[in-house]
Amino acid sequence: MSIRVAIADDQALVRRGLRMMLEIEPDLEVVGEASDGAEAVVLARAVMPDVILMDVRMPGVDGIVATARVVADRPDLRVIMLTTFDLDEYVFEALEAGASGFLLKDVEPELLIAGVRAVHAGDALLAPSITRRLIDTVAASRTAPRSASVAQLGALTPRELEVLTLMATGLTNGEIAARFVVSETTVKTHVGRVLAKLGARDRVQAVIAAYEHGLVEPGR
Repeated sequence: MSIRVAIADDQALVRRGLRMMLEIEPDLEVVGEASDGAEAVVLARAVMPDVILMDVRMPGVDGIVATARVVADRPDLRVIMLTTFDLDEYVFEALEAGASGFLLKDVEPELLIAGVRAVHAGDALLAPSITRRLIDTVAASRTAPRSASVAQLGALTPRELEVLTLMATGLTNGEIAARFVVSETTVKTHVGRVLAKLGARDRVQAVIAAYEHGLVEPGR
């Protein structure tokens, strides 16, 4: 079954370029385009995409507001934010709105394709530099809402806590599998249980929870 992708960007050339990169893949289908955030919200309801590529800066309703609205409508919908620059001020706000990751607009085609597939599978899509700043923001701000309660964290088994801790340090499923000498399928099962018990929609929220509750300290 194809992954249904929508594109929201106020620049027609950007939309066309993204469409061309996506449509050469047999498992990806572009189901619609929007030129601003308001159109993106309407489009998401009309065509029911699995993933939206959402520009951060758009006239009228911007990408962050639009992301919050489409995710409120459909919590299973994955949003990848598109940005020209790796800008600090957008990162935490967009993730809080429900975005699953970020890509620069000049991303290589293979990374774009891999990113769409990754977020559709439930993974996060964050560059290491963005992850570090996200962690720093969470550590420095105790006014941010917690991603998981102490009770939810306490529901994790010892192995699930280990998996969450390794996720928070940036290890992939394959690297965690190698650390525990188990199959990657087993790790995916653990990750799924961690997300379910924490009430987290993806790895980003789970990692935020790990730092908020002190499982991992910034810089370690």
